[in-house]
Amino acid sequence: MRPVRLSMVASEVGDDAGGAIASMADGGTSTVDGLTHLDGRGAAHMVGVGAKPETLRFAKACARVAVSSEAMIRLQGDSLAKGDALAVARIAGIAAAKRTADLVPLCHPLRITRVALEATLHPAESGAGEVVFIAIVEAVDRTGVEMEAMTSAMVAALTLYDMIKSVDRSAYIHDVRLLEKSGGKSGHFRAEISLPSPAGP
Repeated sequence: MRPVRLSMVASEVGDDAGGAIASMADGGTSTVDGLTHLDGRGAAHMVGVGAKPETLRFAKACARVAVSSEAMIRLQGDSLAKGDALAVARIAGIAAAKRTADLVPLCHPLRITRVALEATLHPAESGAGEVVFIAIVEAVDRTGVEMEAMTSAMVAALTLYDMIKSVDRSAYIHDVRLLEKSGGKSGHFRAEISLPSPAGP
């Protein structure tokens, strides 16, 4: 595989200018080894989606935060100094889904129609445990919402860490991944993963 040049195709000059213009004109359909964000010359670019039909796009993603027993007790009792950590994390995750294109440079701005984010506590017998965030994003657009769902779950997890770090700096985020998606040319995908059951009342 040729070296990847992280440059805007529009900035190419000299002998490469013709190839850059051609790449822009064909909507970025030429790729390197199936990686759609690399054009046929190895330059990073934003994929052209203007010719694709608008369809319902759906994605579900998760992020998990392992926490100490003290943090879990505080979360269960809603007794953290900063306030309701799970509520703040949920709002942060919902807001982040709508700003994904500002954070991930080659993502398209999408017309999101729904963002839902669930946070559940999963205490372990030792008293520690984890918090699981599940984000669901929907849009009617020309490209998928997988990145929006993963960004939503990840930012919720980061926000939770900020809320609990005064009592648990060893908390860590793991297993950020796409769980399911539908819509578009690639069709339906569902990850083979089992998430823990939430704690009972």
